[in-house]
Amino acid sequence: MVFEIARLTIDPPRAAEFEAAVAQAESLFRADAGCTGFALQRVEEEAGGYQLVVGWTSIAAHNDVFRATQNFQDWRALAGPFFTEPPQVIHTSTVIGTVSIA
Repeated sequence: MVFEIARLTIDPPRAAEFEAAVAQAESLFRADAGCTGFALQRVEEEAGGYQLVVGWTSIAAHNDVFRATQNFQDWRALAGPFFTEPPQVIHTSTVIGTVSIA
């Protein structure tokens, strides 16, 4: 399993609207067979900073499969208008310890 970690920056006064849009979009990710978990995390030290953490069965499940779906387009339509800069996305895998997202 891998984790997609997307660094997202939004305009702080729009935080409640953004969080509502992401809550609406959660089902778009969870509907994908390759998605194993989903969480939005607020960066406490930076107003307007968030991390989207999505568990995937593989990088290909995210990059090659999910990104080619209408659900990905719908996700970007919901959340994209809030971004003040392009998301920065990395993929990680756990080396030591246990990490789980529901």
